[in-house]
Amino acid sequence: MPRVLESGAGRPLVLLHPFPLDANYWAPQLAAPPAGWRILAPDFRGFGTQGEGDAPAASLDDYARDVLAMLDARGIDRAVVGGVSMGGYVAIAMVRVAPERIQALVLANTRIDADPPETRAKRQQLLDLIAREGSAGVAREMPQLLGEATERERPELKARLRATIAAAPAKGIEAAVRAMMARPDRTTDAAAYRGPVLIVSADQDVLTPPALQQAMHAVMPGSQLEMIQGAGHLASLERPAEFNAILLRFLHSLH
Repeated sequence: MPRVLESGAGRPLVLLHPFPLDANYWAPQLAAPPAGWRILAPDFRGFGTQGEGDAPAASLDDYARDVLAMLDARGIDRAVVGGVSMGGYVAIAMVRVAPERIQALVLANTRIDADPPETRAKRQQLLDLIAREGSAGVAREMPQLLGEATERERPELKARLRATIAAAPAKGIEAAVRAMMARPDRTTDAAAYRGPVLIVSADQDVLTPPALQQAMHAVMPGSQLEMIQGAGHLASLERPAEFNAILLRFLHSLH
């Protein structure tokens, strides 16, 4: 069973990390859990320094079922589920697999459509790089995860991300790339969800630009869209105070 980081007490809030990082991504949120909420942040299968021996995931549904099994092991029937980037893909997979388990969704810097051809081509290049150089190559050629402002103001954060990626098991990264490449368009699944939805975008996100979150907002009934300024693809890590405030307002709105 993958590692799960936990903090706080009360109603369950599951936070799903982006590719190619691990549950430590959520350190700013774990350090300040909202009153009355229990944060659970699992590593996806094959991620984290302890993930080397995990059986590779064949699809995003495998990650979704792992998260559901984690909830089962703790006797949790329903939870608020949030994810960034690939974590958002898995949150949508959970909606498809077990919608009755999801009290509300938080989808940050993610998308619900399938990869366009140019993204699939980049993922194939990443697979070729992993085959040649493993995790070290991925760390060196890290995609533009951070916004321009963060790159300028917090160079130590980029270095920390590189170290995390370099330490990740290459098999886990490879499996995740293949799973993301294979995912179909999930617009219909997202549109069918009837629970509360918070969508978070960032003005400097070049990997999943704001237009993609606006498209999600347009098709998901009852969703609300929030924009974080001066952040890129990892807005919840780059601007944690802003993200936490948005998240707290959303959680307070839930019954």
